[in-house]
Amino acid sequence: MEEVKLHGMWASPFSYRVKWGLELKGIPYEYVEEDFTNKTPLLLQYNPIHKKVPVLVHGGKPVCESIVILEYMDEIWSQYPLFLIHSFDRAMTRFWIKYADNELFGGRILFGSGSGEEEEKARAEGIEFLKTIEEQCLGDKKFFAGEEIGALDLAFAGIAHWLPVVEEVSGTKLLNADEFPRLYAWTQNLKHVTVIRNNLPDADKLAGLYNRLRDQRLRSVAE
Repeated sequence: MEEVKLHGMWASPFSYRVKWGLELKGIPYEYVEEDFTNKTPLLLQYNPIHKKVPVLVHGGKPVCESIVILEYMDEIWSQYPLFLIHSFDRAMTRFWIKYADNELFGGRILFGSGSGEEEEKARAEGIEFLKTIEEQCLGDKKFFAGEEIGALDLAFAGIAHWLPVVEEVSGTKLLNADEFPRLYAWTQNLKHVTVIRNNLPDADKLAGLYNRLRDQRLRSVAE
């Protein structure tokens, strides 16, 4: 087998998507930790456009962007397929992944904006996002693809581990068992899977990072 390396960052949910995919497929790989404040020359060489993680290097060739990497992995290694077989199902998976990236990671839900009014807007957006995911995407399934973890579960895993940390830091509760029983149950199911449970960033360390980021955002708003 050609050498496989994953360039990632310990707090990045996008890096963990790829790490979980590799673990589920049983692919041996070397992990290379990157520092956002001091990016390695190799990372800049492998991803000169966005200069960010994750980057999967397979046989010396880099593949960038977490979902592109997961699709590439399915094409190269057939064991434990992450994407469903039928074209329509695969298209729907891509749609919901894009929705997750735009709303959960691209918007204000995880990071807010710093001001009280904007924080309330971020909370309202978060509630609407979770409602949409529970009712229109997850439904009554154990995992998003059914009984086994797939690409959508990896894409939405930020809800299961990163969101609770942000809730603790901000003091704002978004996901609770009473309001979102199916989605909450999914987070518990996901974190009980050995591959997921054994490959999660330390919550306290993650909270410290988010606190620093939040303080920086608040200072920028006050200036």
